[in-house]
Amino acid sequence: MVNPDAVKHETVMDTGAEQLGKTYAQALLAAAAKAGITDKIVDELNRLVDEYLANSPQLAAAFASPRIDADEKSRVIDRVFGGDFDPLLLTFLKVMAGRDRLSHVAAVRSGALELFDQMSGQVLAKVSTAVPLDDALRTQITDRLGGALGKKVRLQEVVDADLIGGMVIRVGDTVFDSSVSNRLDAIAKRAGEGFSSKLMEKFDQLTQ
Repeated sequence: MVNPDAVKHETVMDTGAEQLGKTYAQALLAAAAKAGITDKIVDELNRLVDEYLANSPQLAAAFASPRIDADEKSRVIDRVFGGDFDPLLLTFLKVMAGRDRLSHVAAVRSGALELFDQMSGQVLAKVSTAVPLDDALRTQITDRLGGALGKKVRLQEVVDADLIGGMVIRVGDTVFDSSVSNRLDAIAKRAGEGFSSKLMEKFDQLTQ
């Protein structure tokens, strides 16, 4: 039976896991950049974590299990990802398997995204809302934040029902409060009536 703690630290990363993830991410992105496939590798790494591992507890448990040896994990990698992922990422995963580090794939993805943002001049904005964003509001927030920050913005969307219709935007250690929300007023005006404008109104109310 797989120890649940072995899987748990995928989502709750300690400092050691975070540093390990950054170290492996640097190696992966360096190899990807040399091959000219950085965007592709980052996309596949996202799919690995958000689709494959998130939707298959059995696969996540197999990655984390110390009872499954590296050779068997490598065979699993070939069977599951062989026809879908670039050989560079497959080789990288097998190296991680050989070093008993597959349980840290999520940490590697986090490190890779951070490095990728730095390489491409992007900034991560975490947007928490009570319900999922619609396409119009997503585009408007991205454009407005990009203009305010002078950088291309990558959104990380989180649905948090506790916000009760509100919105919180975080960029690094900065929380976009009422002083910044004033810049976003135009979004609600352009969005007109409906969900987008209501959401922006709630955000303004909660941050005043």
